Amino acid sequence: MNQSLSLEIMKSIALASGYVAVGLAAIGSALGAGAAGQAAIGAWRKCYQQGKAAPFLLLAMVGAPLSQTIYAMIMMVIIKGKVADNAGQMPVYAVIGVLGGVALMVSALYQGKAAAGACVAFAESGKGFANYLMVLGIVETCAIFALIFSFMVMP
Repeated sequence: MNQSLSLEIMKSIALASGYVAVGLAAIGSALGAGAAGQAAIGAWRKCYQQGKAAPFLLLAMVGAPLSQTIYAMIMMVIIKGKVADNAGQMPVYAVIGVLGGVALMVSALYQGKAAAGACVAFAESGKGFANYLMVLGIVETCAIFALIFSFMVMP
């Protein structure tokens, strides 16, 4: 195999690793938003049955896990820009894409689980919305750290 073909293969793998991050993060976002969405729907149903107003604010909690996919898209764009100059560093980009994607996926999944609990609690009490959002923000911080640290280790 000639050197230019080998370099093109490494470049392709490095570029694909950026999309791996997006794919994994999107899976986590879908699972997290799905878990929170199920809880919100159940909470709304209970509100309707009790003749209470259904809190619209639950949608903010349901949507919280979606930001991890945006972070992964940023990671993908940065990897794409860096690969043009450093395709020989393919293993580094592959590790960043995979581990970064897994970190974002897990953050989104657990943010959704926390949001599910928050949806139920807020619908029942009508209190504590800011507290619940702070918890979701703490979980989100893990995703932000993963994004920032990926930038720090990129060649």
